[in-house]
Amino acid sequence: MCMSILNPSIELEKQLNSQIYTALQGEIVEEVLRKTIISSRDAYWRSNMEGHSLKVQKELLPDFSELCQSVKQKLGFDEKVDFYITGNSDVNAFSLAAEDEDEPHIVNINSALFDLMSTDELRFVIGHELGHLINKDTALSRLINFVFPEDTSIPVTLQYKIRLHSQLAELVADRYGYLATEDLGVCVTAFFKMASGLDLQKMNVSLEALIADNTRRLDYFLKDKGVSRSSHPVNPIRVQALNLFATCKSQEELDKGMDELFTILLKISDDELDEYLARFIASAGILVASLDEKVNADEVNRIIETLAALKIFPRQYLDEIVQGDVIQIFDDAVSNILKINPGLRAMMLDYMIHVTLSDKVIDRREVDMLYSFGAKIAFSEMEVAAAIAKSIQRNYLPSLESIC
Repeated sequence: MCMSILNPSIELEKQLNSQIYTALQGEIVEEVLRKTIISSRDAYWRSNMEGHSLKVQKELLPDFSELCQSVKQKLGFDEKVDFYITGNSDVNAFSLAAEDEDEPHIVNINSALFDLMSTDELRFVIGHELGHLINKDTALSRLINFVFPEDTSIPVTLQYKIRLHSQLAELVADRYGYLATEDLGVCVTAFFKMASGLDLQKMNVSLEALIADNTRRLDYFLKDKGVSRSSHPVNPIRVQALNLFATCKSQEELDKGMDELFTILLKISDDELDEYLARFIASAGILVASLDEKVNADEVNRIIETLAALKIFPRQYLDEIVQGDVIQIFDDAVSNILKINPGLRAMMLDYMIHVTLSDKVIDRREVDMLYSFGAKIAFSEMEVAAAIAKSIQRNYLPSLESIC
């Protein structure tokens, strides 16, 4: 079993896994599924691989079989795994966890990889795919796919968290790939070969040039211009994350370096306006909700639901705003939003009205604030009154408490 002073797991990935699993009632749903549904997914993939791919066996492919088994052994993974090679020009590989604990897992390597990768680079790829199995990423994916079939919309805030979890899971799998090789250069060249589909030796590309290029591209993402939007982190993040894992001398040093990379993964947008909108939503919501000296759970939920379109962790962001100078944050956000897009005046007023009505109590102080804010953004009293009236007619419901 390989040994490392650093833990290949990422705490934020584990937290997100638990949070998503809990939100989807994973324990109950999985129990129900075990009792009611016998999935054909495992049989489908196993039949597909057995029928259309080459199974890696010692008698047939002794060298590659030994390579696969040596990586398994080095990572200390003792569960059964069937390895396959599929004739496919895509520079890719994948792993599938078995649904039945008595069945072997599946790891597939596309044939295109053998044309590009050295033996050590293949070791990294195999280690990466085994890392997904060790980290048990498939179980959460299956739960998500069941609760939200392809034609079902996932709530926005959950979409963001699922994407972030997927990206972090890839970084964890990369660490297992590194542990399989213990050679950062091998990992870096494997990344760039998979990204470009090029044989770097034939193209006369040096490792030093790749590292320098990665540093330049990472700088682009760190300076608030780039956003990592796919299920896999962009390569500059993956390379730097592995560099940290390979070179840091302590877990504290590693965590500090990773925090900087997380700022990229946590970005939903590179639009400056979106950040001012988030500050407005949080600060305006707090100011309106606290006017009656009793912040209601419905008001907080309204703020968080609106923030969820702009922040992956809206509650945490709201708590951070509360700790600051809320009035100053509010004034600054309003000023900048009006400079960038004055057409959002009506949206801002409507949002504050919605927060006012969310606790089903229309407080005089809240209404006075709406008129004051309306005047600040160049609305007349009549226009503010019309907006309040429209919202009452469309959205207001009296509380049951008040009529029972």
